[in-house]
Amino acid sequence: MEQSAQQAQQLDHLASAPDPGGPSPFTAFGMPGLGGPPPAAEPRPILELDGEEREDELDALSDWVDDFLLPVYGAEVTTAAPWCLRWQEHDDVVAWLHALWLAYQQHKDPEAGLSGPFVWHRDFLTHAMAAIRAPGGPLSACMTSPERPAHRILPSPPPSARREKAAATGPEPSGPGESNELTA
Repeated sequence: MEQSAQQAQQLDHLASAPDPGGPSPFTAFGMPGLGGPPPAAEPRPILELDGEEREDELDALSDWVDDFLLPVYGAEVTTAAPWCLRWQEHDDVVAWLHALWLAYQQHKDPEAGLSGPFVWHRDFLTHAMAAIRAPGGPLSACMTSPERPAHRILPSPPPSARREKAAATGPEPSGPGESNELTA
């Protein structure tokens, strides 16, 4: 009878909600939100940063690009692989390079394991550099020969027709039976 009562108590304890102030059984595993160390601050894309925070991040990114990325992976500047000495003025290139740099930091960390650098090369470096330096890419109007430095920001596409219509007429309420489709 006593053993049956102990089992009932154990079942009640296991079925009850954990004590929020008590120690977590997952503490030893370092699981965030379950008693482990708090998660590290989430990195933010550089285009979401403003002012001094963005300038500091761009300075650090520029150091990495100039001191590591270009000397090792820059290759020759040609029409097939353009580059721009003022790449920091190309927001799309800054976004690509910042994402590449964040991935580099993650994959060189010892927690990434021995294959971390290979994964960075395979999954991030090759694709990012091909997109940035493509003949029709964001730097295609810039330097294609080191003897002829050039810089030009390509124009962006105009806003969508929907946005233009909304700006011209103001927001329209959308109710049952009303259509928000644009007509050509």
